[in-house]
Amino acid sequence: MQHVFIIGSKGIPGAYGGFETFVDKLTEYHQNNFNIKYYVACKDDKLGTFEYHNACCFRIKVPKIGAAQAIFYDVAALKWCCNYIRENQISHPVVYILACRIGPFASYFRKKIHKLGGTVYLNPDGHEWKRAKWSMPVRAYWKISEKVMVRNADLLVCDSQNIERYIVNNYSRYQPKTTFIAYGSETEPSRLSDDDKVYTDWLREKKLMPREYYLVVGRFVPENNFETMIREFMRSDSKKDFAIITTANHAFLEHLERKLHFRKDGRIKFVGTVYERELLKKIRENAFGYLHGHEVGGTNPSLLEALGSTDLNLLLDVGFNREVAEDAALYWKKESGSLAGLIGKADRMSESELAEMGRKARKRIQDAYSWEYIAGRYEDIFLSKG
Repeated sequence: MQHVFIIGSKGIPGAYGGFETFVDKLTEYHQNNFNIKYYVACKDDKLGTFEYHNACCFRIKVPKIGAAQAIFYDVAALKWCCNYIRENQISHPVVYILACRIGPFASYFRKKIHKLGGTVYLNPDGHEWKRAKWSMPVRAYWKISEKVMVRNADLLVCDSQNIERYIVNNYSRYQPKTTFIAYGSETEPSRLSDDDKVYTDWLREKKLMPREYYLVVGRFVPENNFETMIREFMRSDSKKDFAIITTANHAFLEHLERKLHFRKDGRIKFVGTVYERELLKKIRENAFGYLHGHEVGGTNPSLLEALGSTDLNLLLDVGFNREVAEDAALYWKKESGSLAGLIGKADRMSESELAEMGRKARKRIQDAYSWEYIAGRYEDIFLSKG
């Protein structure tokens, strides 16, 4: 049996970030695979372990120390892993670290894990050091941490071919060993019907009509280009609404209002967050179109979910997004008028054109991004040790 220790997600079940969904799905698809035993770090105020999807979930209690919490969490989880491996005399374990947060400690833990007979896998995630939410000192830390962790990983598992090329080209002096395994998604329709009360009540509360709204789902941060999307939608002649499902960020919201005065446009609707998966899937399915402005990171989960559910997807034209959607989406640039013009074009598309775009989008997910396929790829690298 291959023992695999995963750290870096907030834990399972119940958290719905990208890494959390990945770990949830990986353990779900492998819960009856008796060749692999998973151990998953879970950020929790309690202590102890529990079983979920036949994985051993170990709780790590993290003090409230601000931005350093994430570093403390990963370091504490690695200590737990090393102690468990030693005490239970586990041979050739794989320790899989998600994201590049703990660069200053990378060399220490690599040596310790190697001494225990293990190997270190790393998912470098996206370009965290580019995110506008971080101050310049924090961005500098992310960049240095990334470099050190790349140097100390035995295998880098990149969820985007663009990220893999970036790692190989920028850190060639370390001769990193890399592989590409994307994030996954599903194409199964929502279990909610179009007239399900949960969905119709949500529509009524948000003053929306099925197939009469464009949609975006994502963290409310500058690098996801909400400013451009809102400005361009306001510039368009579309009679449809623009429903924005996002996290709370009052300061950024008021900043955008001062710049755009979007509250004067009744089509722009911030509709809060939606954590119920079947409802969110139904909202995606009945959107006229999906707007995607992410330009930092690798394979984006919200994009995959949109391709699996929404017929028409309008994506920012960057390498990450083209790599994922290929010809199954339409593309816009950040230049003034680009997205507004594309929205006008989209509004005039026929039902048959929309259906064809939806068919291509779902086929793209089924061919390259299904969770079954992704779980199989992970089984291959874990059982072959890279």
